[in-house]
Amino acid sequence: MSGPATASVTWQSVRAEALRRIRTREWPPGALIPKEAEIAEELGCARATVNRALRDLAEAGYLDRRRKGGTRVTETPVRRAVFDIAIIRHEVEQSGASYGYALLVDRMERLPEDLAALLDQPPGTRWRRVIALHSAGKRPFCLEDRWLNPVLVPQKRADFTASSANEWLVRNVPFTGGELSFQARKADTALASRLGCARGNAVFAVERITRTDDAAVTAVTLTYAPGYRLTTTLG
Repeated sequence: MSGPATASVTWQSVRAEALRRIRTREWPPGALIPKEAEIAEELGCARATVNRALRDLAEAGYLDRRRKGGTRVTETPVRRAVFDIAIIRHEVEQSGASYGYALLVDRMERLPEDLAALLDQPPGTRWRRVIALHSAGKRPFCLEDRWLNPVLVPQKRADFTASSANEWLVRNVPFTGGELSFQARKADTALASRLGCARGNAVFAVERITRTDDAAVTAVTLTYAPGYRLTTTLG
């Protein structure tokens, strides 16, 4: 299958070939696999085709892809939970409640040092910070505290006065990867005031960084009012 790139080689066929090599131990557990450009040249396809195939295998748990660290075969392939980036308005409306939205903050701010490091940004970098409150009926539903890469999401291009950054990003900026974490936390005075709960109440928070290729798009903390339940599927 070597030779010049051809449209006849699909990402599905590249995925099948890569999976064959994993299962036959041509690429054994823990092994660093060839670079995307090398695989593309061997199979006679575009690098983007290889990228799509390897991303799919990573999502399925067969590969471990690390930024600047290459791609390795996982020691023990696992099935993974699938998380979609949901539009918060849809979550509220699907529950049968009326949706409300209020923009609280939209300004340029200096990234906190720890967050700048996670985003591979130099100290002192200024990003666009957006804080908004989503409500269900008359009750607070979710506080969205988001940092946005101003190169990818400039203020003149994206106005969040009437609709959220969450919704705009899902519809306008494709992402290729990121990091996700979940935690329970106690509401401090400011958070309790915004979420309409008592200080010290347990609330559920989702922290997410999304990237497109090698650039970070956004870092967001979504904090939900008491009673929120997360549901996902196993893939």
